[in-house]
Amino acid sequence: MLVVRPGPLTTVQDLGRRGVAHLGVPRAGALDEPALHAANRLVGNEPGAAALETTLGGVAVRARGTVVLAVTGAPAPVRVDGRTAAWGAPVTVPDGALLEVGAATHGVRCYLAVAGGIAVPPVLGSRSADLLSGLGPAPLAAGDVLPVGPPPPRRPVPGPLSLPDPLALPDLVPLPAPPTELVLRLRLGPRADWFAPRSVARLAQDSYRVAPASNRIALRTEGPPVARAVDGELASEGMVLGAVQIPPDGRPVVFLADHPTTGGYPVVGVVPAADLAAAAQARPGTPLRFMLLRG
Repeated sequence: MLVVRPGPLTTVQDLGRRGVAHLGVPRAGALDEPALHAANRLVGNEPGAAALETTLGGVAVRARGTVVLAVTGAPAPVRVDGRTAAWGAPVTVPDGALLEVGAATHGVRCYLAVAGGIAVPPVLGSRSADLLSGLGPAPLAAGDVLPVGPPPPRRPVPGPLSLPDPLALPDLVPLPAPPTELVLRLRLGPRADWFAPRSVARLAQDSYRVAPASNRIALRTEGPPVARAVDGELASEGMVLGAVQIPPDGRPVVFLADHPTTGGYPVVGVVPAADLAAAAQARPGTPLRFMLLRG
């Protein structure tokens, strides 16, 4: 496929580089994994096949040979040579035709899967672009040619995503809408004792917003600062997906797929991975609440 319009930020993503954090290699991968899985299943790929992840502004690609594509994630208009095509369903794009994914109408990130997957060379077992480390392919630019793998043996699932073929795909369910309010569960630790107990308790009561500075590395927040009880510096320690760091300004930072493997600011708690797909689709200004998990 030939990239005609790359959009503000479009990257190749799969399920990321698992099991290499001890080497200092970040995970990367799709921020909204359920949307990636759904797009791949609609075109008959394995769940972790590489696809395109767009950011707000969509993408346009021209087919070189007939391809089958599907778009999921944030709702957005889809067109083939200017004609409206389905979102959340397999779409056949003839040789030479232009497929356009427009700006997201809700949410942030769309996922465009092609039957056969995006076949860029893997790096350390993944085709994902990592914006922090620079591993993997660079963000898309106009004129890039994306290789596509051999078509999968399974047939794509017909019909819209909300009405799957129950015989072909019994476990595919409609994806949740992008959040109008983001609720993130938070399991306290390992450095919750570095913060005033009253301030930690208020995390579940105070209101925050998603900050415009959010990106693939972290979701940043605007709202009341979390007051520290311990002054001084913390030696760098390992960071995990969903870790909630409290930097010097006191505003929580939720680490996403491109997060660093180590960090020196204390981590008040960790958001379960299941909650992070919604975080990937929360636009700047979205209200945000933390819900403390006990035990």
